[in-house]
Amino acid sequence: MKRDRYQEDKYEEFQPPETSLRALTLLDEILRARPPQDARLLNYLLLLRHQLEVDEKQFQEAQKALQEYEQVYEKLTSPANRIGVYLGSPADGVAMIAVGDTEYYANIDPKMDASTLKVGTRVRINEAFAVVGDLGYHPQGPIVKVQEVLEDGRLRVASDPQGMSGRLVLRGHDLAEVTIKPGDEVRMEPNLKVALEHFAQREARDYYFEEVPEIPWSAIGGQEDAIRVIRDTIELPLLHPELFRKFEKQPIKGILLYGPPGCGKTLIGKATAYNLTQEYRRQLGRDVREYFMYISGPKILNMWLGESERMVREIFAAAREKAREGNLVFIFIDEAESILRVRNSGRFTHISNTVVPQFCAEMDGLVSLENVVVMLTSNRPDYIDPAILRPGRIDRKVKVARPDKQASRDILAIYLHPNIPLDPATVREYGSEEAAREALLDGAIEYLWRKHPETEFVQVYLRNGGVETLYWRDMVSGALIKSVVDRAKEFAIRRAIEEPSVEHGIRPDDLKRAIEMEYRENEIFPKSDVMEDWLKLIDYEPEYVASVKPIRPGSGGDDLRRTVI
Repeated sequence: MKRDRYQEDKYEEFQPPETSLRALTLLDEILRARPPQDARLLNYLLLLRHQLEVDEKQFQEAQKALQEYEQVYEKLTSPANRIGVYLGSPADGVAMIAVGDTEYYANIDPKMDASTLKVGTRVRINEAFAVVGDLGYHPQGPIVKVQEVLEDGRLRVASDPQGMSGRLVLRGHDLAEVTIKPGDEVRMEPNLKVALEHFAQREARDYYFEEVPEIPWSAIGGQEDAIRVIRDTIELPLLHPELFRKFEKQPIKGILLYGPPGCGKTLIGKATAYNLTQEYRRQLGRDVREYFMYISGPKILNMWLGESERMVREIFAAAREKAREGNLVFIFIDEAESILRVRNSGRFTHISNTVVPQFCAEMDGLVSLENVVVMLTSNRPDYIDPAILRPGRIDRKVKVARPDKQASRDILAIYLHPNIPLDPATVREYGSEEAAREALLDGAIEYLWRKHPETEFVQVYLRNGGVETLYWRDMVSGALIKSVVDRAKEFAIRRAIEEPSVEHGIRPDDLKRAIEMEYRENEIFPKSDVMEDWLKLIDYEPEYVASVKPIRPGSGGDDLRRTVI
């Protein structure tokens, strides 16, 4: 009893030191200091050591679980971080950020490397509106069209599909050195403050571009008068600018080519681009490239309000851009009457009511550019709005008429050139290929141009009582002559396939058969509701015509002629 009381007194007097000793370490010291002969004590101490190891392991696991719980609890109970857009850093440790439509000067967490932040990237913001994290660029966002690029690099983008309103935005870090042009598209971050991604607008710059083949003036037959007017109108101001400045004469910007279909209006446009570029290159003594923009009028038409006007703006913007780069730009609009039609004041808004003013404004904006030419083509120039055709916009109207007899022969000679194989029997008959070719040309043209009941095509009954008969020759065109030669080639190719062991070529009867088939297949007449358009194409004023009767071959009289009107 005295010993127990003594031990209790010692426990009460003992003051443990402030140490961080582990229980296992202290137990190991006791094991080393125990009496070696006391095996029972050793067993107790080893058992105690094992239990301490188990308790310490369980304690560590519990401590780890508690830490995880505290972390989860802190995440679940802490307020959500806001996400803003980094707009720049006006000073060290300070960021300009946008949260929605509101902008803030915010401190940057010292733990962050502020130099890694990029304009346009998303940043995480805590309750105190301090930047505490970088989330990178937003992967989504609206795509808008660029209307204008300002000198300081900012972009004016459209806020609506029609481009009627816009807003100014910054460029993202990755777009700082990218060349962006009006008409391109950019992807915005959701706050619509910064442009993040660039999409070059192919429709504006490349979609209408068309390679111009080598077409010298000699490749166009039968249109000498039209070519002369075009060369005098467009070529002279580019080759002699000093004379035009001396006389204070503004270069002509626009030309209208009109006439029946298939007579070479498009071919003349491409030949103008090619030949004028060659002359301009020689005049300047440096390389000049033509940029031929072929635009089909119906392709511009769009049912959505403002889309056609937007396409007109982009076409002229691309033309001005290429002109500033030193190119000789040709805007060639085919079937111009489809988009530049006479405006009306009816109750229903026609698309031309808005496209025509836009086109006029763009034409007026070309005055300061000397290397842009606008060429329009039309089968019905009377349908084009007078505001387009007035002097100062479309200054010259050139009629591309049907070819006469000599012009038809010239066109036929272009397509039936010396590289086309001729029938060996025909060559032997005339002594040489050149003589045989000349005979083929003369024979085909005489056959086409003859005035014979077989070549009667249509009779036109005039309101004054007169009757005029149109023959094959009155309906000829360059496209028709090309089709005749193609048919003759088909006949020769078919013979060559059937008799591969014999040389074959085009014969006189091939051309005659081709002419007959061409007119037989084109013996299609329009209904009465579109007869006005058809009459204009054969140079008749509808108000002077009472009726039209197509003549069928071998009819033998008027009783077999069917009245169309």
